Amino acid sequence: MPLQFFPSVPVSFFIGLIMMRFLGILLLSVLCPVCMAQGVAGGGTFLLGGRVTGSDGLPLVSVTVAVDGSRAGTYTDADGCYSFRLPEGRYELVVSYVGYETEKAVVDLYSDARKDFVMHTDNVMLRSVEVYGKSKSQKLREGAFAVNALDVKDVAASVRDLASVVSKTTGIRIREEGGVGSDFELSINGMSGNSVRYFIDGVPMDSKGSGVNLANLPVNLIDRVEIYKGVVPVSLGADALGGAINIITNKKRKDYLDLSYGIGSFHTHKVDLNAQYVEKRSGLVFRPVFSLNYSRNDYMMKGVEVWNPEAGRYGNVDRRRFHDGYFALLGQFEVGVSGKSWADAFFVSGSYSKVDKELQTGSTQSKVYGMAERLTDSWNVSAEYRKDDFLADGLNLDLSLSHTWDYSLTVDTAFRKYDWNGDYIESSRNEITGRDRSLRHYDRPLTIARTNVNYRFNDRHELNFNYMLNRTGNNRYDETDTEFVASKDVLSKQILGLSYSQSFLDGRMSNVFFVKDYVNHLKIGQQDLSWITGSDEVPSSSVKNNIGYGAGMRHLFVESFALKASYEHSVRLPLARELLGNGTTVYPNMKLHPESSDNWNIGGYGTARFGKGHMLFYEAGFFYRNVKDYIHAVVSEAEGMMQYDNVSDVSIKGVEGELKYSWNNVLHVLVNCSYQDARDRQRYKSDGKPSVTYDNRVPNRPWLFGNAEAGLKFDDVFVEGSRLRLDYAYRYVHWFFLTWEGYGVLESKSKIPTQNMHDVTLSYSWDEERYNISLECRNIMDAVSYDNYMLQKPGRSFFCKFRLFIN
Repeated sequence: MPLQFFPSVPVSFFIGLIMMRFLGILLLSVLCPVCMAQGVAGGGTFLLGGRVTGSDGLPLVSVTVAVDGSRAGTYTDADGCYSFRLPEGRYELVVSYVGYETEKAVVDLYSDARKDFVMHTDNVMLRSVEVYGKSKSQKLREGAFAVNALDVKDVAASVRDLASVVSKTTGIRIREEGGVGSDFELSINGMSGNSVRYFIDGVPMDSKGSGVNLANLPVNLIDRVEIYKGVVPVSLGADALGGAINIITNKKRKDYLDLSYGIGSFHTHKVDLNAQYVEKRSGLVFRPVFSLNYSRNDYMMKGVEVWNPEAGRYGNVDRRRFHDGYFALLGQFEVGVSGKSWADAFFVSGSYSKVDKELQTGSTQSKVYGMAERLTDSWNVSAEYRKDDFLADGLNLDLSLSHTWDYSLTVDTAFRKYDWNGDYIESSRNEITGRDRSLRHYDRPLTIARTNVNYRFNDRHELNFNYMLNRTGNNRYDETDTEFVASKDVLSKQILGLSYSQSFLDGRMSNVFFVKDYVNHLKIGQQDLSWITGSDEVPSSSVKNNIGYGAGMRHLFVESFALKASYEHSVRLPLARELLGNGTTVYPNMKLHPESSDNWNIGGYGTARFGKGHMLFYEAGFFYRNVKDYIHAVVSEAEGMMQYDNVSDVSIKGVEGELKYSWNNVLHVLVNCSYQDARDRQRYKSDGKPSVTYDNRVPNRPWLFGNAEAGLKFDDVFVEGSRLRLDYAYRYVHWFFLTWEGYGVLESKSKIPTQNMHDVTLSYSWDEERYNISLECRNIMDAVSYDNYMLQKPGRSFFCKFRLFIN
């Protein structure tokens, strides 16, 4: 029993209220920049900043800017800019970078000041030194946690969507239910679906609306993607049992326009616009974002079952999908300032997203729809405030507040039963649920508040506190179904976390220790279908409290060998979709319990350099997950409906590895493989009888898969300043059972067959990547491929993308 002030109200609930009050006070202070500026000045520190460029005028990245004779200093960012705070006084700045002559300058700092530097190449050093740098993604991979980090900006001109990039990484498997815009499930080390949380710059992606996901988020907007496996840092504030994906957007300080248009098979069109304008006089930054996706998804379904009247029996034929159109629109406008004395960043944004999706099938492709559709509209307003050295040196503050109005309508009014010919017969039931005609409305307002405070004592010790509030409403009503009872539900989550980080031996050893508190408040209003949803077996209002904790460690022996290990006792609170359904193909289940898991990761990595320009990076790891009350989807093939349920005990263990070779930024080769063994560990059922599925692999889940990539780059092809790039990708998925092995006769059980997929991409850019064109062919061999519950995916497809980037 958690410590409580009042019945059923845990201590952390009151802590959350205090933090919300603190958040309000800080946001009010943001609205008074003059007062903030006076407060900072009163402390006797001033902002020193500037820009470092080469003799050609181009910015230099990761240049060291330090104060001579002290530990104060920083590095330049992607735009060559630097800034840090110092007490008033006279300082000598030392600017150094491998391959360039060291620059020095004396600065008198009695107010905020700017000092720019122009660096000149050191020809003697360049002849004798080969420079190796590490990107932010590489540094993250070499941290204490098990992380995949992907640089996206380098391939933004050629890739179709973010999901295709993420799916090629170690231990990650994305399973789609169809073509463009279809529902998908992402798994990390065997944990999938809602066990994985998604973030954009540390804020839950849900804030953009339920229709926004990896498949329709503008690729041009993204700098890199961080994929945390099993153990998730406190700063994300996530109740993620399987891991988390944090998408980092571009934060450039200069004006730019990034516009692209793509056209592809199955009547697919994609438009993305991402831009920034900085008003020089006021310093205001304007960032518009626009994205549009459209597809008919009328690809060929191979070998589907259709009635043959001449033969008097069903036969397998090829038929095109006829009711699978998809339209997605995302618009966002952000305005704010950065680099001010009172705020490193303060932005306010508003966004709108719209998704219209025709529904072709249920959870299995034998259930064919011809009229049903789902329509979603979402509005969002949000604010973000960031300040380093807030009130004290080394104290960094990050605040965000967001509210989303998320509306969805499921149209299921046709009393028809369709087949793959597009023909239908009149029926007495609707298509999805097999009940009365339905125009089901879901209004799900979402409020997210986040406070992150990080205090750096010195180069070796750091403390981080994070608070996240996530409140989702679920207001349901139906326009036509007179038997449907309208209701209002509330699902509220508060997650508090505290972590302590250490760094020793000049950064070669690092440790992190953390604790998390999860508070879940559920208020249930719906009582219909109680024999299915269990709404009559649970209290109408409840509050639950769970504690999580963990640690991570990493030791770098030499550049070619390092070891790291991490552990977390994590808790995942059920999502609104799992508890309350989705209004179409997912029934509610009010009896769901939170999942808990003990997650272990042990691995090693290293980088070997040999010859001139040759580099080999390797990574290998073992993972183990012991999950209690594992939440998984159960499908009724007769109805085509789905419901989430708990499995009391599931263990997942596996190994994974990756090899990456590159030569002189011309050739790169990558190979990775993952083996995952997820099994039911519940020996006896609730009635005491032996469980038939004990020690069975968890069904409908790939357990052996891998990827291979190879790419070539050629510079100055046809014209100077151009680049030609050719990439090949191969994906392998071993066969797996569709249902539990223990049910029925093993020889006749349904299997999802082994799959081999081949993709090729050719891209060309010129005028220093201002103009870009790419051509992609997926599934070159036109192989039949399947995913969730044997839902067939598109065959061979082509996609051509044009991109204009003005910087």
